[in-house]
Amino acid sequence: MASHTPAYLIGTHPTLDGLRQAAQQCHGCDLYLHATQAVMGEGPVHARVMFVGEQPGNDEDLKGRPFVGPAGRLLERALGDADIPRETVYVTNAVKHFKYIQRGKRRMHQKPSAADIQKYRWWLFKELGFVQPRLVVALGSTAIQALAGKALPVSRVRGEMRFGGWRGYATVHPSYLLRIPDEADKRRAYAEFRRDLERVRSLAVQ
Repeated sequence: MASHTPAYLIGTHPTLDGLRQAAQQCHGCDLYLHATQAVMGEGPVHARVMFVGEQPGNDEDLKGRPFVGPAGRLLERALGDADIPRETVYVTNAVKHFKYIQRGKRRMHQKPSAADIQKYRWWLFKELGFVQPRLVVALGSTAIQALAGKALPVSRVRGEMRFGGWRGYATVHPSYLLRIPDEADKRRAYAEFRRDLERVRSLAVQ
């Protein structure tokens, strides 16, 4: 996938569903070679809030839907705790194919490179153009880099920010919470994440 307009889309104005179908045909980078399918976003076309994660995981790659694995279930729980029904938001990822290393029977997640992120930006911003959310929420450093166009640590920019012309908010990816070994630390991190989502809910109606 390239950051410029793919040749087969030049002169066309597909719908969001058309964009999803077109993504399955795009062979502009090597990640598609081993992934099951491209995983585009889902949710209301004109959702007030658009959440952007890193990339599909193993479950997402197999099912063709974003945020349906462990991190997705944690996000859904946090959204519910923050009084944001998941069906009212649009969820997607910065990178549309699952990048992994095969170890035995397991497919182990690999973090996307800066080049991977750049190659998929065209698709992410086309989604933004269709959805036109009031607020774009970056979940983790990969999403922040894709939206901002440069690497920025979550710890430094967490909170309200702008992604070009889009009102934005940066927070951690739910997978970060899953990796915290200490239960007390995990509860504190989850409470902070929930507060972020409550602030997102407030900003989305302003």
